[in-house]
Amino acid sequence: MKKRQFKLLMLLSIFALLILAACGSDSGSGSKDTSGDDSASSDKPASDIKFLSLLTGGTQGTYYALGGTFADLISTDTGIKTTAEVSQASAANMTALQEGKGEIAFVQTDIAYYATEGKLMFEGNKIDTISALGALYPETVQLVTTEASGIKSYADLKGKKVSVGAPGSGTYANAEQLLEIHGLTMDDIKAQNLDFGESTDGLQSGQIDAAFITAGTPTGAVEALNATTKVNIIGVDPGKADEIIEKYPYYAKDTVKAGTYGIANDVETVSVLAMLAVKKDLPEDVVYSMTKAIYDNTNKISHDKGKFIKAETGLDGISIDIHPGAQKYFDEKK
Repeated sequence: MKKRQFKLLMLLSIFALLILAACGSDSGSGSKDTSGDDSASSDKPASDIKFLSLLTGGTQGTYYALGGTFADLISTDTGIKTTAEVSQASAANMTALQEGKGEIAFVQTDIAYYATEGKLMFEGNKIDTISALGALYPETVQLVTTEASGIKSYADLKGKKVSVGAPGSGTYANAEQLLEIHGLTMDDIKAQNLDFGESTDGLQSGQIDAAFITAGTPTGAVEALNATTKVNIIGVDPGKADEIIEKYPYYAKDTVKAGTYGIANDVETVSVLAMLAVKKDLPEDVVYSMTKAIYDNTNKISHDKGKFIKAETGLDGISIDIHPGAQKYFDEKK
C-alpha cells in the first residue's frame, strides 16, 4: 500500500513539474510577442548607474540655466536621475571630472583643449580622463560696462577695476588673450576675480568699472543689471577679431545684436563654443542615451540658446576626443 502511495506521489510531482515548465515556456513566448511595445524597444541604457551629476556654473550664468533642462531631459529619457550642480564653470569643471566629483560638465571648447593638452592653467596637470559629448552654442566674450563708467574702448581700461573671472577660469583666459591682442596685460588694469553675479553687482554699485563675461547672450546676470543700470558692451577694435582668431583658432567672430541689454547698435566681438564633456569611463550606452536625450529634444529647451543646439552641428569646433557613445549617436544622424 505504501509503495503504491509513493508511486502516486511521484507521478503527481512529475506531472506538476511538467505543467510549470509549460507555463514558463508560454510566458517566454509571450514576452517575445510583445517585443514591439514601447517598454521593450526603449533606448534606456542597460546600466546599473543610478545617479549622474551635471556640473554647470554660477546660478546667474547660461550653464546653470541650461543645466536644469538638460538634467530633466536625461533623467526622463534614460531613467538615470541627473542633478544640475552649481560650480565654478569651465576649468573647475574639468578638474572636478578628473577628481570624480561629477560625470558630465559644461566647458568652453578652448578650456577642454587646454585640459587635455596640459597647457596654460593645466600646465603640469594634464587631464586625460575626459572626452566630448557634443558642442552646444557660441559663448560670446562680452566686455560689460556702464554708461556712467565712461569706458568706450579697450584702451580706456588702463588703471580701471576690471573683473576678469576666477584665476584659471575660461573667462580669465579670454580676458587675458583679448587684453593681449589690444596691447594690454593684467598689470595694466586692477584685476578683480569675480563671478558673473558679483561682477554685475560690482558694476551696479560702482565698485568696479568693467567686467569680462564669457557666456551665451543674453546672459541673465547682465539682463538683471540692465534692469537698473544703463549697460554698454565694448567691442573689439577693428581688425582685432582677425588677429585673435589667427593666433588662437578656437575663437570665432561674433556679434552682440542691437537690442540685447538695450544697446542701440550691433557690437562686434568674438566667441568660443560651449560644449559638454563627460568622463571617459562612462559606458557607451549611457553616453549614447544622454546624447540622444539632449539633441533629440532641443524643441523642449526654452532658453534662447536652445536654437543653436543641433545634432548636425554637435561636433563643430571640438578639438578633443569624442566619447564613443556620442560618436555613435552623431554617426546615426549623418
